[in-house]
Amino acid sequence: MNRNENQDTPDAGTIAASGANADPRGHASSGAHAASRAGATTRTSLPLRFGYGTNGLADLRLDDALALLADLGYDGVGLTLDHMHLDPLADDLAARTGRVARRLGELGLTVTVETGARYVLDPRRKHGPSLLDPDPEDRARRTGLLLRAVRVAADLGAHAVHCFSGVTPPGTDEDTAWKRLAEALAPVLDAAAGAGVPLAVEPEPGHLLARVADFHRLRRTLGDPGHLGLTLDIGHCQCLEPLPPADCVREAAPWLRHVQIEDMRRGVHEHLPFGDGEIDFPPVLEALAATGYQGLTVVELPRHSHAGPHFAEQSLPFLRRAAAAAATTAHHRGECSATPKGATA
Repeated sequence: MNRNENQDTPDAGTIAASGANADPRGHASSGAHAASRAGATTRTSLPLRFGYGTNGLADLRLDDALALLADLGYDGVGLTLDHMHLDPLADDLAARTGRVARRLGELGLTVTVETGARYVLDPRRKHGPSLLDPDPEDRARRTGLLLRAVRVAADLGAHAVHCFSGVTPPGTDEDTAWKRLAEALAPVLDAAAGAGVPLAVEPEPGHLLARVADFHRLRRTLGDPGHLGLTLDIGHCQCLEPLPPADCVREAAPWLRHVQIEDMRRGVHEHLPFGDGEIDFPPVLEALAATGYQGLTVVELPRHSHAGPHFAEQSLPFLRRAAAAAATTAHHRGECSATPKGATA
């Protein structure tokens, strides 16, 4: 298995957890594993909606991928705009988007638009050009892609448009990189506001904007625009955030517009199938439901496309069992808190 989820990211395989106050949580997967063994419960009373990312189904035609997810019982899809699915650079993009919108409606799937395609703009540079590139024309190409994504999202009725900052180029100081990021995103935020679709920036290990704290730096720099939101990747929280994933969810709640989910280990940026990492999922899903989050929680396994249908089939029952375990715990906690002191429950 490939150990580096983002091979163009410095030290993406093993990332120092400096300043972290959480332990490696090597024991923390027991709750998730117990939930996966429960078996009998496949539904949950938690108000969560689960999706699967098309970047983990890259070997399927888009129509086949959407039909698969609907058949498996997913609520929606994280649609990565890419050449093999909905190509954002196609001349007939509007017509293609209309066909996808109709298909989503037929299948009863909701959608979030994601923009993490590896080579959609440059066949030689993974995720290039970025919003941080020294060449202003290159930065404009990435901004242009995001503007197209906003239009696609509006036409699809998407919950949000996802993006990330990119890696700081060699020789670029931090202040310059932040200035470039803010300037490149300004027109995208204007378009998002006009379209009524939030832009959800994802903290990505190894990028300029790597942690939730960096998202807040960007938010303050831009003057806290209303259509700037956060994509929270639960695995990334386990990887390098100072707080455990459930606490990250609670802290991020006011800005949460999109959620990606997979298993992961502390300090290692490798997206793993559920049960292969260290995350205890029931507390995470309980915290997510408690925030009132209304968007999709999308499984993010881009390195597993070779067996995408298998992992799509396995992931949803796992999440439903974990959510059912979380609902049971929350219900029991509520009963206990309602029992007067000294009384018998």
